[in-house]
Amino acid sequence: MADGGSGQSDVFDVRKVRRLVELMNEHELAEVDLRQGDQRIRLRRGQEPVVALAPPPAHAAPAPAPATSAPAEGDASAEDPNATYITSPMVGTFYTSPSPDAAPLINVGDQVGPETVVCIIEAMKVFNEIPAERSGSIATVLVGNGDSVEFGQKLFLLK
Repeated sequence: MADGGSGQSDVFDVRKVRRLVELMNEHELAEVDLRQGDQRIRLRRGQEPVVALAPPPAHAAPAPAPATSAPAEGDASAEDPNATYITSPMVGTFYTSPSPDAAPLINVGDQVGPETVVCIIEAMKVFNEIPAERSGSIATVLVGNGDSVEFGQKLFLLK
C-alpha cells in the first residue's frame, strides 16, 4: 500500500512515535525533541501525553531570547527580585481564550495557582492548555493573542 509516492521517510510514522514513547519510558525522559531537516517531532510528558508536531520556526535561534519578545515589560519588572514569570513550555501560537468568542482565561490582577490554566498554545493543530505551575497575581501579559511563542519565552509576569 503506497503512501502517495513522496519518496521521503515518514518521521511521523506511528511505529516510530510508539518506539520513541517506549524509549522515553525506559530511560525516564520527560521530553524528546528531534529535528531532521525541516521536520520536527516533540514528545512531552505531562498530566496527559502531549504530542506536538511542528516545523521549526523560520527564525530559529540557538537559545531562547525572551528579552527581544517582551518589549512592554518596563524597568520595574526587569530588576524586581520578587518577579516571577510563567514561561512557554513549547513552540506554538499563544491564545488567551479557548475560542475566539470566549472570555480570556485570565486577566491582569487575577490570582492564579499552580493548576490554573492561563493560556492555550497551539502546535500543529493540537491545543495545549498551559497551567501557571506557580502561585501569584497576574501583573502583566507579555504576549499578544495570536502571537508566535518560543520554548522558554516569558508569557506572564506574576507578583
